Amino acid sequence: MLTLKLITEETDRVIRGLEKKHFKDAKETIAKVLELNDKRRSTQNQLDKNLAEVNSISKSIGFLMKEGKKEEAEVAKGRVAEIKEGNKTLQSEMDQATEDLQNLLYTIPNIPHESVPEGFGAEDNVVERMGGMETELPKDALPHWELAKKYDLIDFDLGVKITGAGFPVYKGQGARLQRALINFFLDEARNAGYMEIMPPTVVNAASGYGTGQLPDKEGQMYHCEIDDLYLIPTAEVPVTNIYRDVILDENSLPVKNCAYTQCFRREAGSYGKDVRGLNRLHEFSKVEIVRIDKPEHSYESLKEMLAHVESLVQKLELPYRILRLCGGDMSFTSALCFDFEVYSEAQKRWLEVSSVSNFESYQANRLKCRYRDENKKTQLCHTLNGSALALPRIVAALLENNQTPEGIRIPKALIPYTGFDMIK
Repeated sequence: MLTLKLITEETDRVIRGLEKKHFKDAKETIAKVLELNDKRRSTQNQLDKNLAEVNSISKSIGFLMKEGKKEEAEVAKGRVAEIKEGNKTLQSEMDQATEDLQNLLYTIPNIPHESVPEGFGAEDNVVERMGGMETELPKDALPHWELAKKYDLIDFDLGVKITGAGFPVYKGQGARLQRALINFFLDEARNAGYMEIMPPTVVNAASGYGTGQLPDKEGQMYHCEIDDLYLIPTAEVPVTNIYRDVILDENSLPVKNCAYTQCFRREAGSYGKDVRGLNRLHEFSKVEIVRIDKPEHSYESLKEMLAHVESLVQKLELPYRILRLCGGDMSFTSALCFDFEVYSEAQKRWLEVSSVSNFESYQANRLKCRYRDENKKTQLCHTLNGSALALPRIVAALLENNQTPEGIRIPKALIPYTGFDMIK
């Protein structure tokens, strides 16, 4: 949620940023924000004046009674009652304006960083760099969903029977590969200085609003209506909410956490060849890294996070590219976002496996996540997060890119975790 201070001081820049994200009716929305804020402030000022008048009159009533001016005292009491009755209406108006303002601010996305490219969609993203090993496969190379069936690694039909489409069942070496990747990613994160967290996989609405999944992504989240709880779409939500309503010590920054969780996304309307197999699931495993930092250091933290994720795909020996997302392809909450994609040789397409984002103070403002500086003043933190990594498409690329006539080769870095060097 944008701060009112930012909007009132830099209205034109805010509107330009929102237009870069193709936020509908940016000018009208900001105008409404300013209108509601003016109404809230003017009503508050009137309430403050009325309170001062009530206090002044109340003091005079005592003097009037002592001087025997009972009739004048009664008139003064009537004026106090009149003001208090009017205050009820004013308070109701101010509460409504405050609520309307808060709800409107929740609908406004973050302002993109100045380095975000112009654009409407994925075709306008900028390739920052490419790396990894090129793969040459035989002409009869199979996509991962056929490899999974051939080697009895993943049963998509069984998942449909038990739950529905998008909930696969991993078996044998397929299950062991999943577990190996999770442990590998967690160990790499710990070696990079991240503290492991094991959070809940359901959160309350306050947590969803805190990190910006609500109200923007409400239709994509699984909602347990009786308990008013949401299945998490990413570990970002519970881990970042650890610091909701918290004032951190400046010396404790940056905070570096990582977490493995199952993630749940409805992915409503997803269909077609691009969502076959592991390409798009409703439930999947992911290791997330989260940072809380000071504003002046957050972009250095972003660089470190990008380097960490890049090291993972390099160790998995996968061809990859890093994209700087354009305004139209960014998430609601991010100020700057980079996507990692790995190349699927059998499908002849790039698969997104990670997004690494700096949210600047956007989430921190919602969360009231602050730190106390050297002058003992509280300041908003910056929050960052990244997938390190999401498993489904990594598994898809590993199976497809490493298929041989003898079986599927396991990358060297993973062998200590799988306990086998070949899927046969």
